[in-house]
Amino acid sequence: QVQVVESGGGLVQPGGSLRLSCAVSGIFFNIYAVGWYRQAPGKQRELVAGITRHGSTNYTDSVKERFTISRDNAKNTVYLQMNSLKREDTAVYYCTYGPTISSMGRGSWGQGTQVTVSS
Repeated sequence: QVQVVESGGGLVQPGGSLRLSCAVSGIFFNIYAVGWYRQAPGKQRELVAGITRHGSTNYTDSVKERFTISRDNAKNTVYLQMNSLKREDTAVYYCTYGPTISSMGRGSWGQGTQVTVSS
């Protein structure tokens, strides 16, 4: 049974940092691209960042130079380090996986973790 469990969300002031974690079990984690989507109220879910099995990364333009995605294959975990957070980063962040970054989401999704950027 596949399980995807996100953690690390919370309330942070603008300019602050958070680190999200996502533990995936029940799959051969090493062979998949994994990554993060987010959905803000009233908006469509969007891809934030992805990382391939080989470690290549892709980011949406609005988070480049601020967010860093990484993975630890020994722990079946993917991370999202978020720095210089802005109010517009407020959203529920979801973790998922797929054969490639562009096909992430074909696998299971986690329940999401709320990130709120507010003073």
